[in-house]
Amino acid sequence: MSSELLINVTPSECRVALIENGVLQEIQVERQGNLGIVGNIYLGKVSRVLPGMQAAFVDIGLEKAAFLHASDIVNSASFEEGVEEQPVKKVQDIRELVKQGQFIMVQVVKDPLGTKGARLTTDITIPSRYLVFMPDATHVGVSQRIETEQERQRLKVIVQAYNDEQGGFIVRTAAEGASESELQHDAEFLKKVWQKIITKRRKTSKATILHKDLTLAFRTLRDYVGEDMERIRVDSKLSYQELKQFTEEFVPQLSNALEYYPGERPIFDLFDVENEIQKALHRKVELKSGGYLIIDQTEAMTTVDVNTGAFVGHRNLEETIFNTNIEATSAIARQLRLRNLGGIIIIDFIDMISDEHKRRVLHSLEVALSKDRAKANITGLSALGLVEMTRKRTRESLEHILCDTCPVCSGRGSLKTVKTVCYEILREIVRVNRAYAADKFMVYASPAVSEALLNDEYHNLAELELFIAKQVVVQTESLYSQEQFDVVMM
Repeated sequence: MSSELLINVTPSECRVALIENGVLQEIQVERQGNLGIVGNIYLGKVSRVLPGMQAAFVDIGLEKAAFLHASDIVNSASFEEGVEEQPVKKVQDIRELVKQGQFIMVQVVKDPLGTKGARLTTDITIPSRYLVFMPDATHVGVSQRIETEQERQRLKVIVQAYNDEQGGFIVRTAAEGASESELQHDAEFLKKVWQKIITKRRKTSKATILHKDLTLAFRTLRDYVGEDMERIRVDSKLSYQELKQFTEEFVPQLSNALEYYPGERPIFDLFDVENEIQKALHRKVELKSGGYLIIDQTEAMTTVDVNTGAFVGHRNLEETIFNTNIEATSAIARQLRLRNLGGIIIIDFIDMISDEHKRRVLHSLEVALSKDRAKANITGLSALGLVEMTRKRTRESLEHILCDTCPVCSGRGSLKTVKTVCYEILREIVRVNRAYAADKFMVYASPAVSEALLNDEYHNLAELELFIAKQVVVQTESLYSQEQFDVVMM
């Protein structure tokens, strides 16, 4: 599978697109003044302890207080790539772990999402190319994705030598085949970073940031070490030079893949990336067969509805449904990555009768999701025929980054009909007339509503004037939305 990274840099934002086999699979956006804070380490001050929730709110200097659960204070280190199991400690009462007003070192594991503050942990981890440093830990873990037992033991023996009172390590998947000197360089680098954090911690006595994770472009190169990356194209000369220096020092295996893109055509026009981003903001996703998906993102979960649409099949209804569901699995996996959808996800596949078809659709979904770097867990088909799954979420979805709630419908996704608004206006006139004394009424409404009142609903308006024995004048306001109107007493 051929992979390529496109990095688009402007003074206001950085965007990174992952292309696999000529198709956009992932898009990440980081904007000036709205940078992600996952991985940042803070000295925080406990502002409130909530025994009923077994959690605490911690002031880390942001607009919203961050959230720290008791289970995230227990030092049970884990890593998203999968490591050897560690003994799980029993979660203590939150009141035994932190006190109000206490200063505590924490790391952000989830960005602020919607109305929720950032999610924190005291289990600090600092990643680099091959290793993840865990202060105060004493063990060495190895990514489960390194399957060869001989290689796992080799890496464990090498890294074990760098364990000391400062902490332990997790060996990342990218370390497979790495030399002893490369691992040593990584371990020494991580310990220096930790010493800088400790020094800064000792010098400060207020809530502040102690360590900031790399920006998007640099973080992407670090995280894609070990991936089969054919080319990494950057459209900014300055950023290219900075990334070149970074790769030569920290990620030499990606140095040859990095290149500057000076083309007149915008870099995101390659592989039709801009158009794909726009499509990723739509509810409806067309399938090649004629079927389609409807994707709805809510505060609690994301729902995906699969429909046959214009696809009529070639043999029988059951085969048509099965083929649509199979095609939908790869489309769903891609959309989850592209839109960065996480948390609880409910998929409503078209109802299937055959147990074999159900099994094959679930297997197809698992295979499609196996390419996703974010951890996903499928619980199987429910009694209602729904597939319930979760996908790890650490950052805002693409929609939440690029879009805001519609000021007209306030996020409902629909507007009242013109007729509905007309009848609301007529009722409002009656209500105001009963409450106040007025000679006549002036109605200000949108063009569509005004036109309806003076044409289709004119007879109702005339009857109302007779009923209240007062004149009603309709005035068009071109800037009003369809639902907006004012009834003014004259």
